[in-house]
Amino acid sequence: MVDYRIDRHSGVATYVQIVQQTKQALRLGLLEPGDKLPTAREVVEATAVNPNTVLKAYRELEREGLVEARRGLGTFVRRSLGAAPADSPLRAELEQWAARARESGLEREDVAALFTAVLETHYPALSTTPEGEPS
Repeated sequence: MVDYRIDRHSGVATYVQIVQQTKQALRLGLLEPGDKLPTAREVVEATAVNPNTVLKAYRELEREGLVEARRGLGTFVRRSLGAAPADSPLRAELEQWAARARESGLEREDVAALFTAVLETHYPALSTTPEGEPS
């Protein structure tokens, strides 16, 4: 099961945070096909967000083919994403790196900026047209 954590100061829409966190759980293997997502009511109780926000996130995940709603039963994972299991040796290395970064005095935003810069070097973003379409 995934525990959603909403950051109201991030500037990212709440429903988008739910979508992103669900996708992250799928990528890490924390959610697998057949798993049931928490009910909208459970998410509302845990996060104090509007039920319509949760439903909007679940509809977006359904539109992307990642989950399916089954009337009267709940919302279930249809497919997984990626191949980076939570117990990957790479995760352990990243945990050690993050601990060293924190010990050296880097703030969360500094670490995120550094990681993003390195990530962009190895995984360049697609260029897009002014209309936002990939070129």
